[in-house]
Amino acid sequence: MAEKDDYLVDILTDLGFVTAEQVARAREEATAAGVGVVDFLVANKLIRSADVTQAKAAHFGAEVVPLGDLQLADDVISLVRRDVAKKYRVVPISKFGNTVTIALADPSDLDTIDSLHHILRAEIEYKVASEEEIEFSLNKYYGGRAMMGENSQLEKTILELTQSEVAIPTGGAGGDDTVLEADAPIIKLVNTLIVEAFKLRASDIHLEPLSKTFRVRYRIDGVLQEMKSPPKRLQPSIISRLKIQSNMSIAEKRIPQDGRIQTQVGGKTIDLRVSCLPTNHGESIVMRILDKEGLRLGLPELGFFTDDQQTFERLIGLPDGILLVTGPTGSGKTTTLYSCLHFINRPDRKIITVEDPVEYQLAGINQVQVNELVGLTFSAALRSMLRQAPNVIMLGEIRDIETATIAINASLTGHLVFSTLHTNDAPGAVTRLIDIGVKPFLVASSTRALMAQRLVRKICRQCAAPYTPTDAELRSLGVDPGSVKDATFMKGKGCSNCSKTGYRGRFGVFEVFVIDDEARKLIYERVPSSVLRIRAREMGMRTLREDGIRKVLAGLTTTEEVVRATVGDVD
Repeated sequence: MAEKDDYLVDILTDLGFVTAEQVARAREEATAAGVGVVDFLVANKLIRSADVTQAKAAHFGAEVVPLGDLQLADDVISLVRRDVAKKYRVVPISKFGNTVTIALADPSDLDTIDSLHHILRAEIEYKVASEEEIEFSLNKYYGGRAMMGENSQLEKTILELTQSEVAIPTGGAGGDDTVLEADAPIIKLVNTLIVEAFKLRASDIHLEPLSKTFRVRYRIDGVLQEMKSPPKRLQPSIISRLKIQSNMSIAEKRIPQDGRIQTQVGGKTIDLRVSCLPTNHGESIVMRILDKEGLRLGLPELGFFTDDQQTFERLIGLPDGILLVTGPTGSGKTTTLYSCLHFINRPDRKIITVEDPVEYQLAGINQVQVNELVGLTFSAALRSMLRQAPNVIMLGEIRDIETATIAINASLTGHLVFSTLHTNDAPGAVTRLIDIGVKPFLVASSTRALMAQRLVRKICRQCAAPYTPTDAELRSLGVDPGSVKDATFMKGKGCSNCSKTGYRGRFGVFEVFVIDDEARKLIYERVPSSVLRIRAREMGMRTLREDGIRKVLAGLTTTEEVVRATVGDVD
């Protein structure tokens, strides 16, 4: 250790990161404290961890890689197995021909490089990254034990099943509630999978049969994290157990099936929406976790800044018209609509919703579940709803001309209508409505506002620290580095509160297009959405990217999150 410190101290001194006098004093105090000189210098903030990384790289003639700033593709990560990456503390960066480039913290560790050469059967090139960045990237791309903790209940349960010869259960196969002794371990494992996912704030559980493994992944804050996998031999038993719980046919393995599970976790009732899809290596199951009691319904929690929130509160307080929320699947549209309904839900207003499915139950609101098997479609439910004399209608999604026409006619006859559309931006919703067959004059006269949104991860408040982005990062956002010199950028270091990711929770970035008389005229004239977008910008509409930049400058999220979630603005 002393020799390692000596060469690092010499390089740090040569590079000008520390003076000889500082080293001499540090050496005395470090010896007295029984710690390494370099560790002492870092702990007392005489040098930075990044300086040590640069010194290591300089000594071995290697390149320093900003690992935390990279977005590595799945095919790159798959070059090195999870267990190998965790064992040797390396992260793959790229592959060219038969050469794999990795990032590691200690370039003097020749044993690791030699071992990887034999394991990967490839030539190894390396770049140097800090210990913190290696740890962050291992958790980000491989998840698993480092994220959950070695002593998690899921780890223990899988270890017990792996070390014991569990018989393939037959109880309950016919759909009854009989539990045989062989079923008990499988039931425990399935329950533990769900409980651990809920504790980690996962929105989805993915059980994916691969050729040699049965992969388990949780989607946490919008990012998939791989967990400890159960033994492959238990795959049929686990899938059968889940299909029985969700009232699916376990005899049918050729077609997709859907179901629901309701369970208690920590005294709370949660619903799981279950989807089963046949694949090459077995049935893949995805469970969407719906925490009915945990839904945050306040507008501030959505991520609105004060000015946008005031605009939105005024819009949802209108007596009639239609308000559309747009965005891809998983962008938080349904949560936004529920928050709107919660905000305007008063005893003097009757609110009815039509959904497929009803994801959360709201007190004081009439919610209708679509059931196409018995003829209760969106359009049929909408027609019946209007005879119930509602003040406010929420339609889960506008899918076709019939549904769109009824919704727009309802908005023109004194009802306030909320709905969603799958478009990339707010002005694009107008084009989509016209494309599916709605007359332009109906769109122009009924639409009050259009809002597009995306979700970005929120920096963990417990480990947030000031951070200086590179000029390249700022330019990727379209920001002039010279114009934001006084801004305080933040980044999460990674802690137990955020499972070492640096992020905890998500919020929205928005663009709100309020329709005025000039915009109505343009809609009536069937102008392209690009022209409407120009008009919206003239009215002061901030784009998704611009709203994201505001939240980066406020220290709420990071540049890479905004770049990932939004498309650059083209004027």
